[in-house]
Amino acid sequence: MTKTNTIKRPAKPQAEYNSKQAVAQNKTPSQAKKASKINDQNDSDIFIDSENPNYLISQLINTASDNLGVTYRGGGTTKAGFDCSGLMYSTFKKFDITLPRSSHEMATIGTHIGVEEAKKGDLIFFINRGQKRINHVGMIVEVNGDEIKFIHSSTQSGVIISSLKESYYDRTFKQINRVIQ
Repeated sequence: MTKTNTIKRPAKPQAEYNSKQAVAQNKTPSQAKKASKINDQNDSDIFIDSENPNYLISQLINTASDNLGVTYRGGGTTKAGFDCSGLMYSTFKKFDITLPRSSHEMATIGTHIGVEEAKKGDLIFFINRGQKRINHVGMIVEVNGDEIKFIHSSTQSGVIISSLKESYYDRTFKQINRVIQ
């Protein structure tokens, strides 16, 4: 039985050696002094053993949903509080996907798609409060007919799921980008 679609914690740092360096120092590899390998991963990083984008998208949605109810905090990227782009940034970062830090910059990556092509995992962008450029982002968690639901961090309610059918979001909607193909 083969195991697929598993989540693994990162391995502890392992020692490694450079065999060319050992030869240059007239040492056998077993005599070579072992150097520490740098581990820039966090204990909370999640790794997926699957190339299946649908599985990755499900995991992204689950990770973002684990933050439902967390309060809004400008510049926040932790459970102490998230801003909208901080929620997306930290959610994708758990899967070793680094997004730009601001919603305006996030809107420049991926492929722009039409509302009729929207699917789970796509990023959805808005221009709020009379601004001239994109200043709000969420991730689509459900598409049911012509209704699109997305998770985001709102200034008044924190991390919530909203619908594009709500008049405020329908009025301020700007674009959808696909970042996971």
